[in-house]
Amino acid sequence: MDTEDERRAVEGVVERLATRFPEQPFDRISAVVEQELRGLDGTPIRDFVPILVERQARERLGHLVHR
Repeated sequence: MDTEDERRAVEGVVERLATRFPEQPFDRISAVVEQELRGLDGTPIRDFVPILVERQARERLGHLVHR
């Protein structure tokens, strides 16, 4: 996966999470996704990065909802 494909996939993650967590501000969702993405910087195999980012961000956002 090249950088542009990864960026588009991550944008899709933000959109899906915004639909799943409509009570969360879009900016917060975007920030959580970006934090998770930065946490995977340096990962040599990038093909699964969007999937991992979505899973981790969904978990964090779910915890915010259930506070």
